[in-house]
Amino acid sequence: MIATIVKKEVLGHILSFRFIVTLALLLVVVPVTTFVLTNDYLKRIDDASLRQAEIETYLRSYAHFNRIGNILQATPTPIPFHALVRGLAPDINLGEFDNDPLPVMFPLVDLVFIVTILMSLVALIFAYDAVSGEKEDGTLKLALANGLARPKVILAKVAGGGLTLLVPFLLSLILGLLVILVHPGVDWKGPDWVALALVTLGTALYVMLFYGLGVFISSRHHSSSASIMTSLLVWVLLVLVVPSLSPYIASFLSPTPSRIQVDREAERLGDTERDDLGRKLQAERMRELVAKYPVLNERLSEADKKRLMERDPAAREAFEAARKATQGAWDEANRVQGEKIDTVRRAAAQQEEAQTGLARTISMVSPLSVFTYLATDLSSTGLRNEAYFGRVSDVWDRAFWDYAQKRIAELQAKDPATDWWNTPVDMSDRPRFVYTAEALGGRVEAALPGFLLLFGYGLVFFVLAYVSFLKYDVR
Repeated sequence: MIATIVKKEVLGHILSFRFIVTLALLLVVVPVTTFVLTNDYLKRIDDASLRQAEIETYLRSYAHFNRIGNILQATPTPIPFHALVRGLAPDINLGEFDNDPLPVMFPLVDLVFIVTILMSLVALIFAYDAVSGEKEDGTLKLALANGLARPKVILAKVAGGGLTLLVPFLLSLILGLLVILVHPGVDWKGPDWVALALVTLGTALYVMLFYGLGVFISSRHHSSSASIMTSLLVWVLLVLVVPSLSPYIASFLSPTPSRIQVDREAERLGDTERDDLGRKLQAERMRELVAKYPVLNERLSEADKKRLMERDPAAREAFEAARKATQGAWDEANRVQGEKIDTVRRAAAQQEEAQTGLARTISMVSPLSVFTYLATDLSSTGLRNEAYFGRVSDVWDRAFWDYAQKRIAELQAKDPATDWWNTPVDMSDRPRFVYTAEALGGRVEAALPGFLLLFGYGLVFFVLAYVSFLKYDVR
């Protein structure tokens, strides 16, 4: 019996005008979006390769330790999933805006946007008259009068409507994947396909959730016009208002200093205060050395110092002691001020992390936020991937700093009087940063709470629809 009612619901939706419009819309939007995102991904790959080539050219001519700080930085490489999910947008800069303003003025649509915005709205449009509409035209009263059990009717309505909505989505997704597959530059691996399958499962839960919500709203009204208006109101609240307000609520409940304030304080500690401390420590240590080595009190050029060191071992000892004292003074200043900067940044980071966690918790009242976190975590394009990138880039930073210290020590051992800070260095053997996405297992584990929440929300809405329909007056 249930199968017959489900078949009737599916056929009724498929033969409706709104199904045809939905199918046509998705068959256009998804492939076009995939085409645009695929070309954007390939362009970003080319830009990354060009940037790396320019860095290598720069380092062959200007590989000084005082110049490479802003050149050699860990940067995330575009991943194949960017052909479907854009994820966190890169920081906007004026250069990109001047070259191509449209992606900045009109951000690219992606699969997450299509599911969270378009599919949720379509689900409510399909479901708003599932009960109230049949009550108005008398078919619901007739069906129940012929002995159909209410539990079976409501179960069949939710199942049939939800399954119907997945048909146009899956067809459009297949077309979008064909667009990806014909591009030789997009190389999807096994984990990418598994992640996509899980995102599709999340989509099914999300669509069923909103369809169940629509049936619940419909079973609380006796006219379709009232039902559609209530559905739109609830959609605006869940999809637009809650996710948008969550950061502001979190910032009110858990305030943090602005990053500009933190950067200014860190700059003051690492610049003015560090220089004052370094000069003070250097003066203290040099006073003792000048008393022991009078030659240090003489004003000599670098060339004169080298000649004097070559013929006078005592002078070499004096200048080496002065270099070590100066270096030790500034190392101590850098250490002391670095600890202060780390303390300031750690405190700010902890406050930001707490605020972000609170905002995320508040936003998950909305199914849109839940699905967004789920999809971006699985595709390595969201907040989790940003944290993962921070961890792997820190590992590379430490490895490169160890390499730099080793090279500096080699320069100093070869010539203690050399200005190693501005001396060209061959860095062809330096550690390279190679970015790879997080393993699939970690991403799936992170997405599990999202699956449970979507299933839980869907179950709650179905129970509400079920209870409401049992008491619904069909007269």
